Amino acid sequence: MSTTATTREVVIRAATRLICVHGYNNTSLDDILRESGVGKGNFYHYFKSKEALGFEIIDRIIQKFSEEVLDPAFLSSDLPPLERIERFLDQVVASQRQSGCIGGCPMGNLAMELSDVHEGFRQRLAQVFQLWRKRIEETLSEAKSQGALSEKVNSECLSRFVVASLEGAILLTKVKKEIGVMEQCAQELRSHLDHYRVSAGLPA
Repeated sequence: MSTTATTREVVIRAATRLICVHGYNNTSLDDILRESGVGKGNFYHYFKSKEALGFEIIDRIIQKFSEEVLDPAFLSSDLPPLERIERFLDQVVASQRQSGCIGGCPMGNLAMELSDVHEGFRQRLAQVFQLWRKRIEETLSEAKSQGALSEKVNSECLSRFVVASLEGAILLTKVKKEIGVMEQCAQELRSHLDHYRVSAGLPA
């Protein structure tokens, strides 16, 4: 890896750590320089501003969530569609348990902080929630086409409900510091999906 790439990555990683803990607005450029050990001149060689760095961090978070979480969970064909959703619920619970209910959702944290004060950041963050919802919608539609889910289901509305429920549960888990909150939400979502399942021999 080149020196340029190394220095740039050091800044991004340091800033990401700080912003995930303290928030974007409460993380100053001086904080980032101190954490990364990079001088101000070098910083401005790679980034025009703290805002430009913020966009880079959000893009990295979106890319990581898509490539490491959404794509493996929903684009894999090794399980039937509804089982893919159940596996994803298990992964969300496991992630919160592993983190000790600390940190919450980086995307949700930034969305709450920045959506009302920075339109550019809001639009970029909206993309990842739309992608998340779309992956679930496509999976639900696949289940309908296979006859596993009632034709009465509105896949778009149900996918929005699932994303909103999970994001809210992650926030409550962070506040309560109790993994039981996340576990209960996942179980309620499973029960809700079961309500729309088509059992063998029963009409849709």
